[in-house]
Amino acid sequence: MKKNNKRKKIFIWSGVIIFIIIIILAISKKQGSNEIKVTTELAQKRTIIETVTANGRIQPEVEVKISPYISGEVVELYVKEGDEIKTGDLLAKIDPEIYISNFERMEASLNMQKANLANAKARLAQVQAQFINSEESYKRNKKLWEQNVISPADFDAAKSSYEVAKAEVIAAKESVKASEYTVSSSKASLKEAKENLNRTTIVAPNDGSVSRLNVEKGERVTGASQFSAGTEIMRIANLKGMEVNVEVNENDIVRISLNDTSIIEVDAYLNKKFKGIVTEIATSANITGVSADQVTNFEVKIRILSDSYKDLLSEEFPNQSPFRPGMSATVEIQTESANNILTVPIQSVTTRADTTEKDIKSEERKEDNESVEKNNDDELQEYVFLYDDGIAKLQKVKSGIQDNTYIEIISGLDDGQEVVTGPYRAISKKLKDGDAVKKVDKKKLFSKED
Repeated sequence: MKKNNKRKKIFIWSGVIIFIIIIILAISKKQGSNEIKVTTELAQKRTIIETVTANGRIQPEVEVKISPYISGEVVELYVKEGDEIKTGDLLAKIDPEIYISNFERMEASLNMQKANLANAKARLAQVQAQFINSEESYKRNKKLWEQNVISPADFDAAKSSYEVAKAEVIAAKESVKASEYTVSSSKASLKEAKENLNRTTIVAPNDGSVSRLNVEKGERVTGASQFSAGTEIMRIANLKGMEVNVEVNENDIVRISLNDTSIIEVDAYLNKKFKGIVTEIATSANITGVSADQVTNFEVKIRILSDSYKDLLSEEFPNQSPFRPGMSATVEIQTESANNILTVPIQSVTTRADTTEKDIKSEERKEDNESVEKNNDDELQEYVFLYDDGIAKLQKVKSGIQDNTYIEIISGLDDGQEVVTGPYRAISKKLKDGDAVKKVDKKKLFSKED
């Protein structure tokens, strides 16, 4: 009997122990399920290069649009697209016949006006001679009249003849002046006709390559005027010097300066990067869109440095750039850099309302935190979560420059401290000061397994 009682007590105590173990395991499992899975990383010193990214197209640094001064039919084309040319080389010829005729007409008109000028000068010499004769006759008759040798009528006739001769001299001189002005006008017309005739032959204004040819032999073109730029015949570009034209948003343009270093990726050359420098920054914005959808950008030009594409140059054409006008490119403009500075991953830094840790710990603060952040934008501060033996501790920090991966920590952290780096949603919204966390590998962050 005693033996049975002893065995019964053993069974009872064994059951109690098993029950306690089950309760402990259940509690542990429940506590474990409340832990937030996170990844961590140590704050380290690195070199950060802050960049502004923009897209654009490659264009020659120097590109001249060739348009004729005169209208007519293109009767000769001396170049084709891609040809290398020098200053003064013949490019095209416009039908000169009408301009030759006009030049000859102006030349004949000038010769006629010169003949009229010679005739006017001869007429002036003639009336001057007549004036001298009339003047001498007038002087003699005046003395005779004063001596009462001739009648007053004879004196009046001599005086009248003198005045007429004098007026004829003045008129002849004015006629000579008019003829001289007419000759000058005819010379100017002849010069214009000659200039128009010369402009039927179009020559290269600078060295370069024919980057675009828009007309063919036999087509008619329109000359440039004050109301029109005329027909664009071709473009001459210096393909040795190429640049990327990009548009930068107004929020980033203030960070860009002249001579900033740039990294350029061209779609045509995959897995290869080129170097460039900022040469121009627009002072006026390009505004696109309407009303609230307006986008304000500024044009920035980046010269591609030739040393960065030496390996792409052709042995046959060593002076020709491997880039073609219009190619798409992506540019990273390096606006600022810092060496040996304390950094953490960008996603580690979050913004929270500037309040006490006690408030942050409270359940009421947990419920209203999101609305407080929205209503107190002016009080938002930067924080990171430190990992301390399974507990997340909120730490206020001050950040500096950043690149695509890391951000500078100016104050609030020490080198080597372990910070929570993921997941982003937990850092930005869910995680609170003092929460229990479980450090896992990045691969297991979103796994349902422990």
